[in-house]
Amino acid sequence: MDTPSVRPGPSAPRARKANLYLAAGLVMTGLAVSLGVLGLFWTPYSTTAMSVPDRFAPPSLAHPFGTDNFGRDIFSRVMQGMGTTVCISVLVVLASAAAGVLLGAFTGYFGGLLDEVVMRFTDAVNGFPSILLALVMISLLGNGRQNLILSLSIVFVPSYVRIVRSEYLRLRDADYICRARLMGVNRLRVLFVHILPNILPVLSVSLLIGLNNAILAESGMSYLGIGIQPPEASLGNMLSDAQGYLQAAPWYALAPGLSIVWLVLGFSLFGEGIRRGGV
Repeated sequence: MDTPSVRPGPSAPRARKANLYLAAGLVMTGLAVSLGVLGLFWTPYSTTAMSVPDRFAPPSLAHPFGTDNFGRDIFSRVMQGMGTTVCISVLVVLASAAAGVLLGAFTGYFGGLLDEVVMRFTDAVNGFPSILLALVMISLLGNGRQNLILSLSIVFVPSYVRIVRSEYLRLRDADYICRARLMGVNRLRVLFVHILPNILPVLSVSLLIGLNNAILAESGMSYLGIGIQPPEASLGNMLSDAQGYLQAAPWYALAPGLSIVWLVLGFSLFGEGIRRGGV
């Protein structure tokens, strides 16, 4: 009779360090996501109303992050921009991960011609810089939120395909999978009930890394003017607008720039905590 193997847990110092990463990441991402989601429904000031007398007002109690070149409250626009960036990034990661899991599961488990076709596709996509490929796709599809999400999702699919495929290749001949096949378990059940839960720890870290990449990609595209279009607020287009006023109003660039850093650092710490065994 087989005796289940017991994996030793992380040592106490390592577990404490992982918990610190998790706690810091949770606090940072929780604060940023909460402000962003709130900003999609309510902001202290209008994000589009202009006020010429308030142009370039420095940070104050009334305007914690100051105002921009149109007199708009930067804190309100950062709230909305953070919500926009997070929502788009989450949709991109969910769409690309769903496609990557399906393709990676079937290619890793069955192999054959499907595996060859899908892997050649991923090689072709990975042969181009991701941002350049997204730029080409958006230039063909046109600007817009939907096209931005679609383009970035397609660009990120190959990374999930490779991760999931390698895990399915590793597990498809495991003892418990062979037993399930001998018992006549349906192949789809084997794929998504017996194997998929066992790759979730690896996949969860990849999802958080993907969120970071999606945040940077969305911000970069909006910065270049082919993502979210003004007057709608986005951290990327705010940073682009602010670059001409670095001397007159440095707070204009600092607010969206530090917000991007805060988001990326928060998700990185959260992912590192999970990788080190904090959950």
